[in-house]
Amino acid sequence: MLAARITVNGKESPISPAAPHTTVLDFLRERGLTGTKEGCAEGECGACSVLVARPGVDKPTDWVAVNACLVPVAALDGQEVITSEGLATAGGSGAPAALHPVQEEMAVRGGSQCGYCTPGFICSMASEYYRPDRCAHPESDTDSPDGSEGSDADAEHGPNGFDLHALSGNLCRCTGYRPIRDAAFAVGMPTENDPLAQRREQSPPEPVATRYTRDDSAFLRPGTLADALRLLRERSDAVVVAGSTDWGVEVNIRSRRANCVVAVDRLPELRQLRTESDHIEIGAAQTLTEIERRLDGSVPLLAELFPQFASRLIRNSATLGGNLGTGSPIGDSPPVLLALEASVLLADADGEREVPLSDYFTGYRQSVRRPGELIRAVRIPLPLSPVTAFHKIAKRRFDDISSVAVAFALDIEGGIVRKARIGLGGVAATPIRALAAEAALEGKPWATETVEVASQVLRAQGTPMDDHRASAGYRSAMLGQSLLKLYARTTEAVSS
Repeated sequence: MLAARITVNGKESPISPAAPHTTVLDFLRERGLTGTKEGCAEGECGACSVLVARPGVDKPTDWVAVNACLVPVAALDGQEVITSEGLATAGGSGAPAALHPVQEEMAVRGGSQCGYCTPGFICSMASEYYRPDRCAHPESDTDSPDGSEGSDADAEHGPNGFDLHALSGNLCRCTGYRPIRDAAFAVGMPTENDPLAQRREQSPPEPVATRYTRDDSAFLRPGTLADALRLLRERSDAVVVAGSTDWGVEVNIRSRRANCVVAVDRLPELRQLRTESDHIEIGAAQTLTEIERRLDGSVPLLAELFPQFASRLIRNSATLGGNLGTGSPIGDSPPVLLALEASVLLADADGEREVPLSDYFTGYRQSVRRPGELIRAVRIPLPLSPVTAFHKIAKRRFDDISSVAVAFALDIEGGIVRKARIGLGGVAATPIRALAAEAALEGKPWATETVEVASQVLRAQGTPMDDHRASAGYRSAMLGQSLLKLYARTTEAVSS
């Protein structure tokens, strides 16, 4: 097995002597690439954003922005990384380096003041700049000649096709967002001779089996699922990671260390998405961004979830397997998957079993998953219920932890609720189904009287608590209001 190596801005270098828990952020800064900054060390501010070459959805390669503060550098063994320094192209014959188009627009539009957060914004902006399916809309009604003010859709999408959600994980505290938005909406399309645009046409680096050890700790990436399951049987102390969006916080904030970390994010068996006649199967190690783009709205409830799940930077690394594996009662995906009647496929060295998600959680951050088992995939039965909604109540619109999360999936035929599935998060020690509220709806007319009674039942579901995000009373009230909101919107849609 070759020594672990990483390619940064076109130059390959060994990962050694970094410790296995060393983040990409610290690795880069120790090598003089100080444009990458640490702001929060939790993946919330985006000052550490870098680009990684990943398997693409519309092209062989996508340039994906990730939080360098969360990813262990050993996880990028054999991979390619571009930092804010690497975006600029070196001029020949002593000429100064040429700014990248996103750097140029940020400069001329005053998108940087103190500059601390700017490199992170630029890397996230560059990821959106190189998104293969981004396309301009010259017919847009704009307020300025260059189109920086207008949009053909809404305030979050520019006439150049730029999606501002690409910057939802980047925080600026001094410049203000208007000039950054102007810069984002002013960038053009990559030119034919742009080397990073050309790189998209080639395959990304193949995942390599990694065995990186220093002192008494190890970072291991098995080559196959079978290898991973054998390893987990042998190493009961192993911490399993995919995107490291949860474990990275533990390492940074709580100084957690593990003798053995096993990465499963690149296992091909965990990265498939298949649609069969009676179900959709989503590989547990696909990132949320990949799932969103590959499903392309075919599961409306998931399509409503994704923009509200953390930030684009987090979704570029986070996985469904990881979100379910942590067992958090405030994870955003479990309520949605409960409403979809999803199940998880659990695999170990002896075989595989399917467990309904409603039976998966057993206690606070506990589940039926046995030692040595992995979540291989999530299975969603078909057909889907036609009336769905996801309501996330949080203090911020995006990039925040929910106080309450409610997901609905209803079958309404002839004005009667034939089936109701309601998933809840943030109101109990585990994500739960609102069974009593479901029963109060099923077989009843989809009418004001039914909904008002069921909303009162829904208010009493779970065991909400008081904490710094919300009071128990507020959480209960939001449960009831969420059903009333769904009914109001459904009635409006029918009447219109």
